[in-house]
Amino acid sequence: MTTPLWLRGLNLALLVLFPLSWFAPLIRAGLLPLFGLSDISVISGLQSLWPDDPMLALLVTVLALFAPMLKTIGLALMHHDLLSARLLPVLAWAGKLAMADVFLIALYVVILKGAGIGRVETAWGLWLFTGCILASVMVSGLTQRYRPKG
Repeated sequence: MTTPLWLRGLNLALLVLFPLSWFAPLIRAGLLPLFGLSDISVISGLQSLWPDDPMLALLVTVLALFAPMLKTIGLALMHHDLLSARLLPVLAWAGKLAMADVFLIALYVVILKGAGIGRVETAWGLWLFTGCILASVMVSGLTQRYRPKG
């Protein structure tokens, strides 16, 4: 059984949507209510994280950038019979790593709101990033249904 065209298209759309979600504002944060809020994206967060905590920055880079793209590229290769279906469990596992970033961002929002230090709002990029990850999980699950074993 071959992979349906719509599933291939959804996976290929993620090759564009993931990078877009990295530059989209995830949260808006400000120290005091009187001042404007600053948009924070995955990329801007990484830029500010590298000088202060390179190990955490490396972890976030792997989880948010490399894991989802490697999974998406791997699934695209599999959809076009250029990669063995035996690697599907590895790709599915790798893609789920990005979900850790969404939980981490949500945890930061809850902590900052609870501390009352400043003002934090979620932005549309968080929904886009989360949607990309969930779509990626769905694509790998459906790919598993349509691919022959081995």
